[in-house]
Amino acid sequence: MPVMRLKVNKKTGKGNVIRCWSSSDDPRPGKFSWGMDPKGSPQFLIWKEDKPYYRSNLYQDGFTYNIYFPSGGYVSYTYATENDEEYFSYRYVDTSIQARVILSPDGHLQFLSRQKTSEKWEMLWQAPTNECELYARCGSFGSCEIYDSRPVCSCLKGFKPKSQRDWDKGKYDAGCERSIALGCGEADTFMRLPLRKWPDHSSSLGNMTFQECQMECSRSCNCTAFAYSKSTSDSAVNCINWFGDLVDLAHNYSPAGDFGQDLYVRVHASELINADGSSGNDDSPHRNIRRLVAIIVASVSSLFLLTVLVYILTRGRKGWVSKKSTESSDAPLLGKEDIELLYLSFRRIMDATNNFDEANKLGEGGFGPVYKGFLSEFGMVAIKRLSKQSSQGLKEFMNELKLIAKLQHTNLVCLLGCCIEGEEKILIYEYMPKRSLDKFLFDAIQKDNLDWNTRLQIIEGVAQGILYLHKYSRLKVIHRDLKASNILLDEAMKPKISDFGMARIFGIDQTQEKTNHVVGTYGYIPPEYVLHGQFSEKSDVFSFGVLLLEIVSGRKNSNFFRTQLSLTLLGWAWKNWKDGQPLEFVDLTIKESCDSLKVIRCIEVGLLCVQAIPTDRPIMSDVVQMLSNDHASPIPQLKEPAFVSSQPNSIICTSSHSNSKNEITISILDPR
Repeated sequence: MPVMRLKVNKKTGKGNVIRCWSSSDDPRPGKFSWGMDPKGSPQFLIWKEDKPYYRSNLYQDGFTYNIYFPSGGYVSYTYATENDEEYFSYRYVDTSIQARVILSPDGHLQFLSRQKTSEKWEMLWQAPTNECELYARCGSFGSCEIYDSRPVCSCLKGFKPKSQRDWDKGKYDAGCERSIALGCGEADTFMRLPLRKWPDHSSSLGNMTFQECQMECSRSCNCTAFAYSKSTSDSAVNCINWFGDLVDLAHNYSPAGDFGQDLYVRVHASELINADGSSGNDDSPHRNIRRLVAIIVASVSSLFLLTVLVYILTRGRKGWVSKKSTESSDAPLLGKEDIELLYLSFRRIMDATNNFDEANKLGEGGFGPVYKGFLSEFGMVAIKRLSKQSSQGLKEFMNELKLIAKLQHTNLVCLLGCCIEGEEKILIYEYMPKRSLDKFLFDAIQKDNLDWNTRLQIIEGVAQGILYLHKYSRLKVIHRDLKASNILLDEAMKPKISDFGMARIFGIDQTQEKTNHVVGTYGYIPPEYVLHGQFSEKSDVFSFGVLLLEIVSGRKNSNFFRTQLSLTLLGWAWKNWKDGQPLEFVDLTIKESCDSLKVIRCIEVGLLCVQAIPTDRPIMSDVVQMLSNDHASPIPQLKEPAFVSSQPNSIICTSSHSNSKNEITISILDPR
């Protein structure tokens, strides 16, 4: 409505959004929403089911745009900043006119007006108006232009389609890639694209001269493009840089008031020299069509010559058969029969992470460091890079790659792609903005964000994920490294199990397996695995039980040894339960607000899962049933859990393969 602000806080990313109706006569929330960019870029977006559908231009300083009515008066809409808030609003200066902005059920932002004496609303403008205005219509480094009433995609000069076959079929999502790699030095230059809608994911560098702005981009090998705002405001930010792929690049005009400005794209200097020696910048549809015709002619000629050559060879040498190339390649480590994933070059990974900038580092585990990055295909992603110093290697990398690519569940982290190039082994995952559970659970301040309902949601979600691995996935998978740091949290604090480097595939009827190499994390490993190397789905049940008790208590099992309360966290839980005081085990942060009956049920299920003998532990389907139904699923008789009576630094056991007693001391496990 007039004067109402569509706003976002630049520091917190929180703001308001407008959501459309399901239909013109159904006010239930529809698929589209409209709001300011929560990531801080001065622009607004229309989302379709949480994915960008349309994006306005960048507004680098405050502006006011007026729409005049033929009958007199006008409507003025404004983008402005105030303290930490960016907002979009409008007002009309004519008492006889009414106006409103709506988001239609089909995703169109429409500005409507009418005379107060009329019942008919007239549309002054709407966005998007054509297919070229849809978000990233032509993929990365692709530009869209309406030609003969239809959208035509073309790669910028110096770029080529990533998949010519897809482009020939009209599939442009994959976008374009550089024809010649950048030299990061004198070999690079900037190509001017006049009157363009600037791409998404910009970085503002402040107020400086044009030459300074260009120099700033030149200094960084990862700077893809820069722009210089033509604003006359002394306080305005007028230097903008882009890193990584250029996404949602379009020609200049949109009826929503998005007027283009020049964009300078970094290319290899040789790309700006045409065959006749003149410089060129033509990326128009006409040039694209001429290029396509030339490619088709050349391809047909080459195919004809190749056919003739094959005919001569096969006729001259009976029994001739083709041999696969023996050239070395990294990608064939997988094989197409194994998985279908997006393969990315190491160069793109470097661009996505700004050359693995420490500012983008999310954390580090046994596999190696994890970085936040941006890829045009997926948006924000988590990029896990195998470290040369990692205790894991190619075996664990391939294990995780092949396993998780075949698993799909709402409580498992999603693998999006990979990079295998030289010594680089990289996995690309969906980005989990809240990071891992341990960052909240074991932090005295952050644990305040984990109220009881959130903790219960995490417990139930992890249980569902393990149940899927054990019973409902295409593969029966034993994770072998369930712990708080391997439980990632999305924006709504819903859990997803990650890190499948240690996982094993079981046969449908297989119950257990034995190994001489004990892996996992101290505090989560069951006794039969520590002592005899035996693991099964009951191993994951044990680890889940430890995790469940950690979530309820807010204490870390591996840090609990030698405390005054008990030798182990499991022992403390057992003591409180035996003494009839289970609520004494509960984290003080949630003790007053939790559902006491539900939390006692969780403690009992946790103790049942950490029983010393595997057969005394439930299977995950029973665990899920007991957690979801307080009354219909009774808890079996509890026995003393594992690691309660044992010494904290050694485990004494009797060998089942000999008549003599053997003392086995487990002092060093294989940590993650």
